Amino acid sequence: MTSSCRSVGGTAHTGFAKNEQEICSRAAWQVSGFVNQHAAKRRGAHAFPGSELVALSLHGSAMLPRMERNKRVAIIGAGRLGRVLATSLHDAGFVIDAIVARSRAISRKRTAALAELVNARAVVDVTQTRADLLWFCVPDSDIASVAAALADRIPWQGKIALHSSGALTSDELSSLRSKGAAVASAHPLMTFVKASRPGLSGVAFAIEGDPLAVRVARKMVRQLGARAYRIRKQDKAAYHAWGTFASPLLTALLATTEQVAKLAGVQGTEVRRRMIPILSQTLANYAELGAARGFSGPIIRGDVEIVKRHLGVLRASPAASEVYVALARAAVQYLPAKNRAALRRLLKR
Repeated sequence: MTSSCRSVGGTAHTGFAKNEQEICSRAAWQVSGFVNQHAAKRRGAHAFPGSELVALSLHGSAMLPRMERNKRVAIIGAGRLGRVLATSLHDAGFVIDAIVARSRAISRKRTAALAELVNARAVVDVTQTRADLLWFCVPDSDIASVAAALADRIPWQGKIALHSSGALTSDELSSLRSKGAAVASAHPLMTFVKASRPGLSGVAFAIEGDPLAVRVARKMVRQLGARAYRIRKQDKAAYHAWGTFASPLLTALLATTEQVAKLAGVQGTEVRRRMIPILSQTLANYAELGAARGFSGPIIRGDVEIVKRHLGVLRASPAASEVYVALARAAVQYLPAKNRAALRRLLKR
């Protein structure tokens, strides 16, 4: 939300731009305060509204356990996740030995910039690294092939190899396991986009793999101020679907909401400006109260006639109508609602 408030489609707009920024900043402050206070209550920490919850954040290598402090890390891939991970590890006191790039010019340029930022070396040949732990931050479809390509390039005995796929298991690194490495997957439940660089403090990491690699990954995650959770290999697909609902599909819902706004005569950046306050309060309600107590609108009231009016106007936007019906059915299924039978009949048409 905060990144979208900084710019409006990459273009400066006059008239309401300053007011929009104020609204977005205020909304972000409110959501951050509600969410952090809720997290603090659960974790017994003190939170400051508008700031990240940093109760577990450790800064400076002097505060790290000796084994982890001395572990040299190489990041393979300098994309959005690799950048956030490298900078977060560096800020927490880890030694970033190298950022490993692909041979393409654009990749090498991006890698060099990241390496300078974290006092590391930018390399294209993994044999140039002296790392004890190599963290693969490449697309899911490339993890196994990149690992296989590196399997015979360096000695892997005694090394740790991690990847950060949410859907794929540590078995993607099996070619390195067969060479003596301990491998694991460690996925942060967070969204990474080009225009925004989130911190990792308070973020949940799902971890599975070989016992040694899991132990090391859990310690590293905690030293980032994040939270480490075990996950079973067989649960990773469902876990990733959950994360997809929580962020990418939520964004898809917001995009659909913009189409519905056009039916009400509201267009462009004005849609987002008007929606920010209600979106912010909805998220704050969910964080503080949960789904059932944070639910409002015609379905909880059982107002069949109003829902019927909605369906009528949405005929002009078939895709939005399908989304509305699917979400309304989910609301009747999972949330408090009056006149359930009548609503179900209406939504089956």
